Amino acid sequence: MARRAGEAALTLIGVSILTFVLLRVVPGDQITAAYGTAAGDLSPEQLQALEAYYGVNEPLLSQYLGWLGGVLTGNLGVSATSQLSVLSMTAQSLPNTVELAVLAIVIGLGLGVPGGMLAASRPGKARDQISQLTSLIALSVPSFLLAAVVSSWLVNTIGWYPNGEGYRTLSEDPALNLQQMLLPALVLGISIAPPILQTTRAAILTVRSEDYVRTARAKGVSGRRLQVRHILRNALIPVVTMSGLQFGFLLGGALVVEQIFAIPGIGRQVLLGLEQKEYAVVQSTVLVIAVMFVLVNLLTDVIYRLVDPRVRVQ
Repeated sequence: MARRAGEAALTLIGVSILTFVLLRVVPGDQITAAYGTAAGDLSPEQLQALEAYYGVNEPLLSQYLGWLGGVLTGNLGVSATSQLSVLSMTAQSLPNTVELAVLAIVIGLGLGVPGGMLAASRPGKARDQISQLTSLIALSVPSFLLAAVVSSWLVNTIGWYPNGEGYRTLSEDPALNLQQMLLPALVLGISIAPPILQTTRAAILTVRSEDYVRTARAKGVSGRRLQVRHILRNALIPVVTMSGLQFGFLLGGALVVEQIFAIPGIGRQVLLGLEQKEYAVVQSTVLVIAVMFVLVNLLTDVIYRLVDPRVRVQ
């Protein structure tokens, strides 16, 4: 575990440095984002005062160390636009993204695992080919296109679009919240179901060829028990791996869907921060996403041990 903790710390440091550098490479800064073309009319004194206000007049190393030191003490910075702390903004947006990711992964597993089992039951036959073709089509359709098509169809056909009523959290209005989360979770679930399906299919076919499966079959173990107890259970580890990766990506990769469906999630927070050149918002939020990704990987290791006691965390 000490080695894993060290690797996680190095990963987070690398993410923080990369994010910091990339933000400075992109043309423009908070001053141009705030004043637009009027920034060219500022006097040198005004420009210096604004640079000091936004903290961009210091050397890059000083800026990075100052921001990192604040993060380590719980100060993620302040949004110059809203005057809110990034910590409070993240505390409001992160639960929304986590809820969306959980619902999406449930839908993805609900579609992918049975689909993989169906495809593996007759490899090379019609059901296998249809399952793989369907997953390929689902994987090829961009999530933003699917989201736009689904939302437009619902509005024009049945006049139902709960996301247009203003977002409500789960604690404020559980019924409306679940309605607002249904469409984006379905879109994301469809997008992550294909890799889960393919992983499930490959894992089942691999396990099915093992000696203990042939022995169990020769002893007369029933087909249902053989499929669930001996094949599916031992094929779950790669499925858990894929699900953990997909869940981690959903935490930071759902920003387009969050934007389309007006969900104030952490991905949308990054997008708005990029538009406004809010260095503190983007840097700290990306770091929070990276921390969540690391925690999901560690949780995946724990699930490994529950699924298969032979697996031991190094």
